[in-house]
Amino acid sequence: MNLTNPCEVRAIMESHGLQFQKQFGQNFLISAAIPARIAEQAGECVLEIGPGIGTLTRELCARAQQVECVEIDRGLIPVLDETLADFDNVRVTNADIMQLDIAEFVRDRFGGRRITVCANLPYYITTPVIMALLESGAPIDRITVMVQKEVAVRLAAAPGSSEYGAVTAAVAWYGCAERLFDVPAGCFVPRPKVDSAVIRITLGCGARERVGCCDERLMLRLISAAFGMRRKTLLNALGSSFSHFSKEELAKIIESAGISPTVRGERLSVAEYAHLADVMAEWTRNEGRFQAP
Repeated sequence: MNLTNPCEVRAIMESHGLQFQKQFGQNFLISAAIPARIAEQAGECVLEIGPGIGTLTRELCARAQQVECVEIDRGLIPVLDETLADFDNVRVTNADIMQLDIAEFVRDRFGGRRITVCANLPYYITTPVIMALLESGAPIDRITVMVQKEVAVRLAAAPGSSEYGAVTAAVAWYGCAERLFDVPAGCFVPRPKVDSAVIRITLGCGARERVGCCDERLMLRLISAAFGMRRKTLLNALGSSFSHFSKEELAKIIESAGISPTVRGERLSVAEYAHLADVMAEWTRNEGRFQAP
């Protein structure tokens, strides 16, 4: 069985009366080298999101002890039963990963063991899925995913660069993002309009472990507000979302964090956002009677 042969892929889909579902962002790999390279990042226990017809899954099964797949398209379940019939270390769950309690699912399926995540994510849901994984609290060592090339560049961008954004800072809080290699559009069927890239996010090496933060939700709100109006100064950008502070109070909080109120949010590292959140939380606890943390 060659799931990277376009003719065979179409034949399998037609035999099950299926068509490529645009609503699920289905673009299946037809380059044998790519699934193998992604699977090299897998550990012993793997969660795969969106296995499609099983191209990457087969490579994962050949390397890992246990593979758990979550597939949203019910029509692909019988296809996967066929393409994965050679393996006894894989199980497919028909569900929407965004509707699952990821930590509970991982605990139930892997019994508390640490896992790696591999996926060829649909472009339209890339950021929500990555953030759901990072925020889940599940014992994940690393996440290796194929995403739109533009998104990969953004995820691995440095503070102050034009590609640096809210999701970059949020990912950097939890781990280190690295762009591994690019994947041309011609490696898929149907062929997408843009190229892709594979990124690896290694958890446990982000700013969270280095600097900490007393209120992560507040920090993420600060990041969202700053990048929501990225052309404005930090003071003006935060003014809309934190209107319970006067402009003078906000300026004092920002300055007390060692940051200029006139800087743009895109210039700040996630560690600086974490410190700003600590300062703002301390101000709030003292009802405006500021005490530096």
